[in-house]
Amino acid sequence: MNQSLDAQLQATLNVLPAFAWCAAPSGGVQFVNTRYADYLGLSADHPLRRGTATDAAWDSHIAFLHPDDHDEARRIWSTSLSSGVPGEVSFRLRSSQGQYRWFLSRVEPLRDEGGALLSWIGISFDIDERKQVEIELRRAKAHWADAQKLTRTGFVGLEVSTNRIFWSDEAARIYGYSPGTEPTPERILERCHPDDMHLVKDALERARRGESSFDYEHRLLMPDGSIKHLHDIAHLVKDDAGDNEVLGAIVDITDRKLAAEAVRRSQAHLAEQETELRQILDLTPQLIAVFGTRRERLFANRMALDYFGQTLDEWRNTSHGALGHPDDTGRLRLQWDSAMSSGAAFEVEVRMRKGDGSFRWFLNRFNALRDHEGQVLRWYVACVDIEDRKQAEERLQQENVALREEIDKTSMFEEIVGASPALAAVLARVTKVAGSDSTVLITGETGTGKELVARAIHRRSRRGSRAFVAVNCAAIPRDLIASELFGHEKGAFTGAIQRRLGRFELADGGTIFIDEVGELSPDIQVALLRVLQEREFERVGGRDRIRVDVRILAATNRDLSEAVANGAFRQDLFYRLNVFPLDVPPLRERREDIPVLVEYFIGRYARKAGKTFRRVAKRTLDRLRSYPWPGNVRELQNVIERSVIVSDTDEFTVDESWLSAPARGDSQIGFSGSVAAHEKAIIEDALRATGGRVFGPSGAAARLGIPRTTLESKIRALKINKNRFRARARKDP
Repeated sequence: MNQSLDAQLQATLNVLPAFAWCAAPSGGVQFVNTRYADYLGLSADHPLRRGTATDAAWDSHIAFLHPDDHDEARRIWSTSLSSGVPGEVSFRLRSSQGQYRWFLSRVEPLRDEGGALLSWIGISFDIDERKQVEIELRRAKAHWADAQKLTRTGFVGLEVSTNRIFWSDEAARIYGYSPGTEPTPERILERCHPDDMHLVKDALERARRGESSFDYEHRLLMPDGSIKHLHDIAHLVKDDAGDNEVLGAIVDITDRKLAAEAVRRSQAHLAEQETELRQILDLTPQLIAVFGTRRERLFANRMALDYFGQTLDEWRNTSHGALGHPDDTGRLRLQWDSAMSSGAAFEVEVRMRKGDGSFRWFLNRFNALRDHEGQVLRWYVACVDIEDRKQAEERLQQENVALREEIDKTSMFEEIVGASPALAAVLARVTKVAGSDSTVLITGETGTGKELVARAIHRRSRRGSRAFVAVNCAAIPRDLIASELFGHEKGAFTGAIQRRLGRFELADGGTIFIDEVGELSPDIQVALLRVLQEREFERVGGRDRIRVDVRILAATNRDLSEAVANGAFRQDLFYRLNVFPLDVPPLRERREDIPVLVEYFIGRYARKAGKTFRRVAKRTLDRLRSYPWPGNVRELQNVIERSVIVSDTDEFTVDESWLSAPARGDSQIGFSGSVAAHEKAIIEDALRATGGRVFGPSGAAARLGIPRTTLESKIRALKINKNRFRARARKDP
């Protein structure tokens, strides 16, 4: 029941000229009326007076009973709770002065129109004096215990042998007759409501036949036009002489019926108001949701359900955080946790997932609904779409971050600095492939800037405004790479305490860059192939297929064709990735870009360090140009940053000890760098000796004593066909 109905019911029970009480459907006594509370001596603020008691109140209430009556009271009450039928019991109750008096307590279930149990209503009558005297109307003392159970307000009986009816003065008053009036069938039927006449006639006829039990309700139509509601209960007993008598009680339940009708009308009115409110909320051009005090989902308006692509039941059963962006869930929970204790309103900007899987930014305003005591009952949330505003803010932020030094004459692609022919050829291919959705395989040595090339492709594609998600397969433990790429469900493995979205889901609508793709294990290669072929996958521990719209860019410093030949990489996956190959040249093949890169990195790190350099020492620049840079641009960047930190003058110099000579192998075979033909002959000799194998203990790279990435770059630059050496090796006996 709502609180207004509770107050009305309490007021009704307080005016009854008897001890009355109300209990929850579970049986916990929640309220006793003023007469009852005064008799028990309860304090003015006792929860039982205020109607705010909990289930534990039954134990405190039963403490007033005589110890010998506890078991019977509990038994009768438990029977009513389990069966949902009325019950009554006699017991001795201690007053505030410590004296015990006998009471007859009757409990009735209060139900709504659909039959659902709303509460239990009980009335207790003082029968102490009746316990001390013989009940008149020729009933034997042996029948007294049964009469106590049946008596509530007025007694009534019928001698089966004579058909004589007798009743108590209280019963006469209920029927509107003076005390002492002789009861007859005519007088009883005279006051019966015409629509219930058949019920009473049938009961009288059955009583004359000596049937055993009666329990029914009927109405009286009083002379003044008012209507009374009665509950009649009776059963067949034998007196001391062995004659049959039907003994019973009539209970005036008019107040209870009026209260129940008031409850019904109020509930109907509330239902109408709720329907009207929901219609209004459904027309509101915002996403509206209602949550309980434990964050349980209660209601969402039509606009919210349409946005999420769910029914109300589906939305209610959706786990917390599932409809929000993973990066925002923790921040929202922290703010809500803080507000839960105080009930203070707050607002937060979060991204929420649309039914098609995309995210939009919303400003969510949270307001608490409180009761008259200030306790929070509900949380109302109104969500305003701010996607356009956030995109404008993001564009502005990107423009501010994108301000760079004046190096446009030597830079085409932001941090991809340089204008050498080798780099220009790569950037020209980037421009051509960017506008398509083709998968690109970017190859090159470590440190050449493969991720920068991938970002350049993404920014110049139609997906440039969406997410660019990068994942380095070599930096993630093999047993976690599946969860990292595809996400996992809660409980999928030890430590999976909640569902986690993978990189593919986060990149939906945008681009995913898979670096070091050659490090993937065979089972992950199969999963990646499925994404490339079918554009769908399953989370680890999940069963649902998740479709994504993602462009895949992959990179590796390994020779994947050789990995395919060695069985370390799937051939079908290689073909799927190698739709548009891009080879990023090493720095030693674009030495004309070194001065521009040096100037760019000096400007970046000098600004951070608060230093100014007027010139670069000629010897330093010459040394930087001649150094082979096995670590490529990344190594150059690190050397420049380190030199900026230690430099104390306005002339930039580099400690030449930092520029070590390239390693040489045991075979004493190396690159002289003087004649390309000589380099080509050396490499071909090594490939011939190793059967075309580039890496591994018996590969050409180990034989030459150089990194395999360096050798692969040279093979491509010198246009050496290493496959012909494999063929020759197979033909040799």
